Amino acid sequence: MKTKKIVTGLTMLALSTIALGACTADKNDDTKASSTASSSMTSSSTSTSSSTASSTTEEAKGMDLKDGTYTLKEKNDSNGYHAEFKIVVKDGKITESDMDYLDKDGKSKKDDTEYNEKMTAKSGIGPKEYLEQFNSALVSKQDPSSIDVVTGATHSFHDFQNYAQQLIQAARIGDTDTIEIDNGAPLKDGTYTLKEKNDSNGYHADFSIVVKDGKITESNFDYVDKDGKSKKDDTEYNEKMKAKSGIGPKEYIEKFNEELVAEMGKEDGNPGNIDVVTGATHSFHSFVLYAEQLINAAQKGDTKTIEVDNYVESK
Repeated sequence: MKTKKIVTGLTMLALSTIALGACTADKNDDTKASSTASSSMTSSSTSTSSSTASSTTEEAKGMDLKDGTYTLKEKNDSNGYHAEFKIVVKDGKITESDMDYLDKDGKSKKDDTEYNEKMTAKSGIGPKEYLEQFNSALVSKQDPSSIDVVTGATHSFHDFQNYAQQLIQAARIGDTDTIEIDNGAPLKDGTYTLKEKNDSNGYHADFSIVVKDGKITESNFDYVDKDGKSKKDDTEYNEKMKAKSGIGPKEYIEKFNEELVAEMGKEDGNPGNIDVVTGATHSFHSFVLYAEQLINAAQKGDTKTIEVDNYVESK
């Protein structure tokens, strides 16, 4: 994998937490499908006694940030630049976001006129413009997964999204130590696992990958309920979501897993290169982000389970 790929640029902390929004179309479809399906698919918040009016409301999960300045830095240059990123949290909110690509002398890619002109001519946008968009959007949205992809800067967008989530994870536990990204490290053999803490519509993501001879040989992404039952096996859920979105969990989850193994078998394999699955956009983006986290763990050889304090909207 080339160092310019996002999967080589993520350093994972054990028991990391990721803020995931629930604002895309298929998330809404997923919610609608769940609301009309059997009670086994509903969120745990609905099991609270209805005798008290306030008992039907559950607070949002996965949102707390501790005040401070959080920083991240790539160790290795790619095409003469490496990423440096800082966020400032005040009163529990991100008030500043500053991601940039710098050369060995600390000069910004935004100020490289020739680089900007060539990239703009080829892709329609340059670093000066897209970096400003990224930083502004994070302060506005507060959630990296809610930021729209910037056409022409897809790989840099994925870098930004994932590094922002790393910093948000650090802000949740108040860890102000600089996160160092060892971009370019090979994958170490082993089994790497990830699990969401919070159920959404009765399910949470469980994900594992197996690395052998430096390649991903197995991908096992799924959504399971509190009893470990797979969303793929929930016939009613699948039928209702497929009727609404054109695809159900059984089909898209299997596709995700197959595509990751195939993509990572390539010389320049990158989860971000996998085609979006129409009707399952939110789940697709979650899958890609979690795949990147597991790949990062594999780069470190860290087989401890990654626990994701995923954002779930209040109800």
